[in-house]
Amino acid sequence: MRGLTVATSLVASLAVASPLALASPPAPAPADADVRARTAAATDAPDPKALRAALAGLPDDDTTAALVRVGGTGGTWRGSAGVADVRTGRDALPHGRFRAGSTTKVFTAAVVLQLAAERRVALDAPVARYLPDLLPERYAKVTVGQLLNHTSGIPAADIPAGDFEELYAHRFETVAPRALVASATAKKPEFRPGTRQHYLNINYTVLGFLVEKLTHTSYEEAVSARVLRPLGLRQTSLPGHDPRLTGPHNRGYQRVPAKDGGTRLLDVTEWNSSASWAAGDLISTTADLERFLHALFRGDVVPSSTLRNMFTVPDVPMYDPEPGDGEKPQPAAYSMGLTRTTLPDGTDVWGKSGGRYGYNTLMAARRDLSRTLVYSVNATDAKGEDLNPTAQRIVQAAMG
Repeated sequence: MRGLTVATSLVASLAVASPLALASPPAPAPADADVRARTAAATDAPDPKALRAALAGLPDDDTTAALVRVGGTGGTWRGSAGVADVRTGRDALPHGRFRAGSTTKVFTAAVVLQLAAERRVALDAPVARYLPDLLPERYAKVTVGQLLNHTSGIPAADIPAGDFEELYAHRFETVAPRALVASATAKKPEFRPGTRQHYLNINYTVLGFLVEKLTHTSYEEAVSARVLRPLGLRQTSLPGHDPRLTGPHNRGYQRVPAKDGGTRLLDVTEWNSSASWAAGDLISTTADLERFLHALFRGDVVPSSTLRNMFTVPDVPMYDPEPGDGEKPQPAAYSMGLTRTTLPDGTDVWGKSGGRYGYNTLMAARRDLSRTLVYSVNATDAKGEDLNPTAQRIVQAAMG
């Protein structure tokens, strides 16, 4: 449910103002294409003043550091603020690595869609055709595409469980992906496959096994060979059960209660992320995620024959286990790998957010790449119900 919460908050923050609602200068003469292009670019340029203001005052109670890259046809803007380590007060590293959380799903989806384009897997085929021993009979009709767009009906796994304190105490333990699948599929389906959408990590955990089966290698090697190395994403990795965040990085913190009644920061940088695996294990940089975003949207990662699935949201409602009286279900927001947010002017923004303790991440863009945004925010409550205030200011400044 965390992915849904972040996406919902992001939709609200993006919808605050529309970039196309800003006043525009008089239109140039239609015959002068160069003038038109320059005027459009200037109108759509990033707002440095607003972006600097979004990062002002860091570190604060909500954020210890933030890294931002804004791009598009109107120009680029790069910024960072805060500290790399609260103990030393060192300035945040602009090119530091971070835990990118659920943005991992975009990489997983890209590999599966590559395999679909190669006719090694059919998106409308049951997963059981390829993984006959992984899912029980009650999930025999779940298709590959339904895993990709979160309409499978498979519920969340019950492991790992507990509040932050319990999870922190076991942060160095390895969780086997197969145990996650067994925990989830031991329960009955939440709904009939294809009739609702419920964003859950378990869908992409199953896809991790599918990638391994079809590529005859580990999930990590498949993503590296098919995406990371071809694009030169040298600062991006999938650590598996290694809890370290290697290379230059800004440390992550979680705000917790202190004995004196106040709060204190607990360092959560080292954490075994095996429980997230193909759904949220990625470590990256803003530069690498920006490069990946551009390549993906241009069709350099996934062939056009299957890329369209990343920009197609199923026409089903979101799953609500406890609907209110007369409450209208929210429409689906997730495609096969991405999230769609529609601005008030009708412009769609596509992307993916991610949250791991100590780190919030977003990569998003208009379909034509006329505006792109990638950020890493070291949030002190990265798994909280609300969007981090710094992240919200960044989104507002970058997208409108």
